[in-house]
Amino acid sequence: MNIKPFAVEEWMNAYETTAHYNIAETCVDSISLDTLFDLCGIDGDAFLKSLRARQLTYGDIEGAPAMKEGICRLYHTIHPDEVVTTHGAAGANHHVFYSLIEPGDRVISIMPTYQQLYSIPEAYQADVQVLQLEKENGYLPDLNELRRLAVPGTKLICINNPNNPTGALMSTELLKEIVEIAKRVDAYILCDEVYRHLSQTDAWCESIVDLYDKGISVSSMSKVFALAGLRLGWIATHDRALMRSILSHRDYNHISCGILDETVAALALEHSDALLRRNRGIVRENLNVLDAWVQKEPHVSYVKPQSGTTALVYYDFDIPSYDFCRRLLEETGAFVTPGDCFEQPKSVRIGYASDRDTLLKGLDAFSRFMKALEQEGK
Repeated sequence: MNIKPFAVEEWMNAYETTAHYNIAETCVDSISLDTLFDLCGIDGDAFLKSLRARQLTYGDIEGAPAMKEGICRLYHTIHPDEVVTTHGAAGANHHVFYSLIEPGDRVISIMPTYQQLYSIPEAYQADVQVLQLEKENGYLPDLNELRRLAVPGTKLICINNPNNPTGALMSTELLKEIVEIAKRVDAYILCDEVYRHLSQTDAWCESIVDLYDKGISVSSMSKVFALAGLRLGWIATHDRALMRSILSHRDYNHISCGILDETVAALALEHSDALLRRNRGIVRENLNVLDAWVQKEPHVSYVKPQSGTTALVYYDFDIPSYDFCRRLLEETGAFVTPGDCFEQPKSVRIGYASDRDTLLKGLDAFSRFMKALEQEGK
């Protein structure tokens, strides 16, 4: 199978470990097991003792029941038999395409977004149509353009809510409009929801599966719960035919997730309120830091994120984004992601969910770098 290089992942792989100030990271500041135990208010020694005694079998093939019950509490209408665990959200997205898409199927995907949502179906020889999100529209889908693209026979519409890299958040009303468009042509909707619940307000963030029987929600333990090291995600859907296909294809490429990982995830999900309080506090405080920085810097602009952990920040220097970001890293140690990884020239993606000190130092280094560029241009 021929597939385009995964631009953002290749960038992270190449440079992430050399950064002094990593403000490209998209997960909320990661926690240790000790921190997890403290947040959950449990005896960590007793928990680890029970883990050490477990026989290391394949475990529950479709996902540990306790973990799946915890996942269901993140939705209004999903039941455990409508959830299957995966190796991260990346594994979940890939598995949906692998189980659903055939050559020639029309797939509509927004852009910018996580590259999986258009490059994988393209590699499966689908008829991929891109719905470009515009800065002037707050990076929200143009419904008239979506109606034009959603011709009879459309198999799948791919959206990302909250959006990566922009932090745009679709309202319940907008999601319902997209559902009506999908219903008209009997299309599935895949919504990558890995940043869902990391909101700037306490309002409930709707999931596509609570609005549409052919909705598919993908998420993980990485971004929202600060537990990327578990490498666990999931697919949730009410659609029985799709779930049968997912479980059948799973036998060929997945089998099961690790029982130790799922046990830790089940604990985190049992105490999801405590983790969400911690992690929402980080993204809310840090977005205020980022917003104040953007407002005082004359060379950058953005649409302020509404949710998630990332912002797409434009600069006004005449430098391609890959060159800009390499120089920034080499000259200051600050690490961000080129906008060209998302086909958005002269911009960078900043992750604002690190610890506050790293964010402050990274943004200060960014400011010094732009002052140096300004001097070069004089």
